[in-house]
Amino acid sequence: MTGPAGEPTNQPVPPAEEAEAVEAADGARAASALRRAWALVVVPLGAVILAMLVGSIVILASQVFIGVEIDPTLPLVAYWAMISGGLGSFNGIVETMVQATPLVLAGLAVGVGFKAGLFNIGAQGQFLMGALAAAYVGGQLRDQPALVAVSLAVAAGAFGGLVYGFIPGALKALTGAHEVVTTIMLNFVAISISSYFVSGPLRAPRSPFAQTLDVGNAELIVLFGRNGHVGIFFALLAVPIIWWLLWRAKLGFEIRTVGANPDAARFAGMRPRRLIALTMALCGMLAGLAGSGEILGRVGHLTAPYATNVGFDAITVALLGRANPVGILFSALLLGMMKAGAGQMQIQAGIPVEIVDVIQGLILLFLAAEIIVRRLFRIREARVGLEELATVTRSYGERSA
Repeated sequence: MTGPAGEPTNQPVPPAEEAEAVEAADGARAASALRRAWALVVVPLGAVILAMLVGSIVILASQVFIGVEIDPTLPLVAYWAMISGGLGSFNGIVETMVQATPLVLAGLAVGVGFKAGLFNIGAQGQFLMGALAAAYVGGQLRDQPALVAVSLAVAAGAFGGLVYGFIPGALKALTGAHEVVTTIMLNFVAISISSYFVSGPLRAPRSPFAQTLDVGNAELIVLFGRNGHVGIFFALLAVPIIWWLLWRAKLGFEIRTVGANPDAARFAGMRPRRLIALTMALCGMLAGLAGSGEILGRVGHLTAPYATNVGFDAITVALLGRANPVGILFSALLLGMMKAGAGQMQIQAGIPVEIVDVIQGLILLFLAAEIIVRRLFRIREARVGLEELATVTRSYGERSA
C-alpha cells in the first residue's frame, strides 16, 4: 500500500480486499476465456445453422418438383428423424461413433497440415492407400492369432498412408510444388492403384466380385452395440495425442512456427523443409489409420472401386473444428450423427439421404464465406478468421528454405 504522498507503507492489505482483488482477477480471466471461446465457435455454429436453413429450403423446393402439396413442417420432421436416428437409441449412438471414427482421424490429417500452413487435400488417397495395405496384410494374416493379425494390419495401414503422405510433402519441400495440386493428382493415382491391385494381384480367388480376401482374425473386435468396434478408441486416443503434440511438444511448436512464418522458423534454427515433409507424413499416417479402421472394423475387405468420401469430408470436419483436435472431434460427431440418422430420415420423412451431403457442402460454403455469416448474425466481436483457408494460395510457388 502507499501513503498520502505516494510513498510505500508497510501496512498489510486487508484480507477482504485481497480476496476481492483475486476474485475480480479470476472473473476477468474467465470472462476473457469465454469471449475467446465464443469468437472461435460463433462462425462454425452460424455456418451450421445457415446450412440447415438452406437445406430446409431445398427440402421444401423438392416437393414442388415432384408435384405434391407443400408441407411446411417437412424440414422439421426430416431433421428430427435424422437426430433421432443418430442419437435416439443406444445403437444409433454407436453408429454415430462408428461413422465419426474415420472422420476424426482424417480430419486430424487435414487439421495438422493446416497448422503447418499446408492444405492436405490428399487425405482421400492416403485413406485408400492405408485401406489397401491393411486389407492385404489382414488377408494374409487372416488365420493368425487375432492380436498379431490386428496389430500388423493396423500398422500396415498407418504405414501405407504415411508413405503416401510423405510423397507430396517431399515434393513441396524440395521443389516447391504446391501440395493442393500434388495431393489432388495423387488422389486419382491412389484410386487407380487400389482398383488395379484389388481387380488383379490381390483379388480373392473364386470371388464373383473384385475384392480382396476377407481379413478374418484381423477384424477389429466389436465391443458394444451392433458394430462398435475397437477402432473407435483409435480416434478417441488420437485427439489428446495430437493436441499434446501440437501444443505441448517441441515438434508441435516447430510445426506451428513453420506454418506461421517459414522464414522466422529458419532463422530460429528450424528446418522448414524437413518439418514440411514430416508433417505431411504424419497427416498421411492419420488418414491411413482411418482407412485401416474402416476395412478392419466395418467392411472386412476392400472392393474395386472403393466408394468413399471420407477424405473430402475431412476438409469440412477440419475447417468446422477450426483445425483444433477437440473441435475436430465434435465436428466429426456432428457429421457422423447426420450420416447415422440419414436412413431413418429417409424412411420417416421420405427425404433422400443425399440431403446430408448437400448440408455438408453448404456448411463448407458458409465457412469459406465467413463474412456472410457475420453479417447475417450481426456478429460484432473481433474478427477471428479461418486462417486455414489462406494456405490454399499463400505458399503457391514458394520453396521452403
